[in-house]
Amino acid sequence: MIAEKVEEYAFGGLVAAIGVFTLVDATTIAARADNAVGPRAFPYAVGALLLATGVAAIVATARGKLGQAEEGEDVDAGVRTDWVTVGKLVAVLVAHLVLMGLVGWPVAAAVLFFGAAWTLGAVWWRALPVAVVLALVVQVVFAWGLGLSLPAGIFEGVPFLDG
Repeated sequence: MIAEKVEEYAFGGLVAAIGVFTLVDATTIAARADNAVGPRAFPYAVGALLLATGVAAIVATARGKLGQAEEGEDVDAGVRTDWVTVGKLVAVLVAHLVLMGLVGWPVAAAVLFFGAAWTLGAVWWRALPVAVVLALVVQVVFAWGLGLSLPAGIFEGVPFLDG
């Protein structure tokens, strides 16, 4: 019982500490004065929510509300890790990191989204257009909606894609 409480306190403390770190680190983000919702807004919101969640977990633990131990009924211990799939996902992530500097976020993200979906069993002709649309939507939201600059790469100069 005491070990469970220590683990719950440690979890709450870790979440709260990450929240404090996020709030402090967000103050170092450079922001333009003319932008009402700048690049600090999201980190401030995440940091505040992490801090509140961590404190709430600590308070709940102090009140005796402990989490239930997982029984693991849906875990099959006899199934081995599919290292080929893990390798493909790592390769897709590395390709994304390399491509981002070469061709920009939209193309690199489309490769990431498509590669991950295809590796996990999606039909390629369905996954490809969804990946392209998702990558472009993220680019537009960041560049046009938030005024933040993801590397546009080959789309440099396109007004709604170039932040």
